[in-house]
Amino acid sequence: MTNDTAQALDASEATGNNVLEGDAAKPVVRRLVLSAFLMLFLELALIRWLGSNVVHLSYFSNFVLLGSFLGIGAGFLISRKSWSVWPITLPLLCILVILVIVFPVSIERSGSDLIYFTSLEIKGPPAWLALPIVFLLVAVILAGPAEMVGRCFAHLPPLISYRSDLLGSLAGILAFTALSFLQAPSIVWGIIVLIPIVILSAKNRRLVSALWSIALLIGLGMETLQPGVAWSPYYKVQTQKVVEGDKGFLLIRANGVPHQLMAPAEWKLKQGERIYETPYLRLPKKLDDVLIVGAGSGSDVAIALSEGAKHVDAVDIDPLIMEIGAKNNINRPYQNPGVTRHVNDGRAFLENTDRKYDLVLFALPDSLTLVSGASQIRLESFLFTKEAMQSVKDVLKPNGAFAMYNYYREPWLIDRLGGTAQAVFGHKPCVDTWADAQAVVSVAMNEADQTCGEKWQPTTSISTVSDDAPFLYFRGGTFPPLYAITIAAILLASLATIRVLGGPLGTMRPYADLFFMGAAFLLLETKNIATFALLFGTTWFVNALVFAGVLVVVLAAVETERRVKTPPLKVVFVAIAASLAAAWIIKPEWLLPLGFWPRLIAATLLAFVPIYLANIAFAKRFRQSGDSQSAFAINLLGTIVGGCLEYAALFTGYNNLLIVTGLLYLAAFLLVPKGRMAAA
Repeated sequence: MTNDTAQALDASEATGNNVLEGDAAKPVVRRLVLSAFLMLFLELALIRWLGSNVVHLSYFSNFVLLGSFLGIGAGFLISRKSWSVWPITLPLLCILVILVIVFPVSIERSGSDLIYFTSLEIKGPPAWLALPIVFLLVAVILAGPAEMVGRCFAHLPPLISYRSDLLGSLAGILAFTALSFLQAPSIVWGIIVLIPIVILSAKNRRLVSALWSIALLIGLGMETLQPGVAWSPYYKVQTQKVVEGDKGFLLIRANGVPHQLMAPAEWKLKQGERIYETPYLRLPKKLDDVLIVGAGSGSDVAIALSEGAKHVDAVDIDPLIMEIGAKNNINRPYQNPGVTRHVNDGRAFLENTDRKYDLVLFALPDSLTLVSGASQIRLESFLFTKEAMQSVKDVLKPNGAFAMYNYYREPWLIDRLGGTAQAVFGHKPCVDTWADAQAVVSVAMNEADQTCGEKWQPTTSISTVSDDAPFLYFRGGTFPPLYAITIAAILLASLATIRVLGGPLGTMRPYADLFFMGAAFLLLETKNIATFALLFGTTWFVNALVFAGVLVVVLAAVETERRVKTPPLKVVFVAIAASLAAAWIIKPEWLLPLGFWPRLIAATLLAFVPIYLANIAFAKRFRQSGDSQSAFAINLLGTIVGGCLEYAALFTGYNNLLIVTGLLYLAAFLLVPKGRMAAA
């Protein structure tokens, strides 16, 4: 703690007035902003880093997020205590990082009803042991900076403290976004985390903090200096040369999973997987214009060129993998003057291109991670919906064709994709399968232009997926047992945390409405992430803009409440209901045909007006809280319930999450203490 901060806090305690004003509050505000920056940046870094190193945890980024929420809520409750969890934050962080680096973990995620892509042997402890350990460590680590924020809350007016927390959080998001853009390695993330930890540490502990910092940097330095390791905005990318006969190939791993094998086009066609040659055997030969989504390191582009393609638009969401292909692919496809590279989301490119194509290929676009903040949306989720397939059809020439291929793992998934093609194109596609794993689905605009092998006969009755519920890899029918068990465990852990740190639950009754506001806000944020991913792409940049936009809007709501006389709380809740109803009625897919700017304006209004109004309501209630630490903790713990309710989208779709959100705000309205309702 800096001298001026310590003096300010000591003065407030000495006078018996915990709330500081004017110049006396400035050092506390600075400390709060720095603590909030650390809290948000560390949360984002743990989500990215753990998902990249604990294989398949990238499919459960929401799991780490909920652990962060629990830790942050617990930290605020601890901030009311005489003891502290802050001193163990850095040691636990160091231990977690070193354990993961020294003892890599591959968590088994197999099953026929929910598909995860992997080609790895299972290593390390079983999922039932590894996941709880990660969850608890993340929670305790995040509790430290949250405690520091909470202790500052106690010495500032509620809205001043909330505004300072938002400013620090916004700075954390912007810093992490900048590092993603720069493709900075993990050791840079570690340095950014350690600077505020050392500054915030008490003087008598800075030597100990420095020693733990060295250990942490050694661990991250070992990872960073490992040959072939680099970081894209989505993955930890590892490249490894593989010798096959007299040829040298390059294996590309993403988040520890074999992702692409960069090999000569001739080898891919003649000795490699048959999926690469099949589209050219089944579909028309004219290839003046070709679009390849999932172009990656360029092997599919090289094959298209070898088959006679004159112009190729190569689209991939990951800039680093494309750059690896540009530098290392032996066929040099990206140096061909007929090839144009596009770093973009495939669906976003389809919605915005004016070019027409003879052939559109979806070339193994299987991401190995989720869109941050969304429990079920993968980077490619919106590529395989019925509406996306219609977008493919819209960009084809009258005699054009479409094909997609991958290792699909399950017959029902192949049938779902084949059925989607049939529903959109109006006739059965060609479906070629090998060993019930590899498959190619090929379909021409005109059925007569297809040259199929055996006639496709689906063996399962599986429905297509839509933009509202883009869960391609979820078979449906039953709720995944893993999710049910995990959600139950998280809720029990949250309840225990509130009871142990907050005391009897009855004492929390005055803040019950804030709990439901937290749950509703998390669902609202999730719905907006899904909407913007559909309308503008699942890219890291779009996602970062949404998170930053949410914080800016929340900050605007706080400033409005601080500076302007706002309507009574009852009126604000009615406005929230009206804005949610408007967002529910106006479907996101209706906005897709609009130009970019009209679409952006409409999407922004539909998404952020409810958030703005909801935070006007929260700011009103938070201003009245007699115990800002407890009030904020209960609100944060409510977000855990919202995070668990997010999984309801598997059955309701994302748009109907707005109904659940409305019911949660209704519960919050009914639980506002009567005296507080009138005062607001």
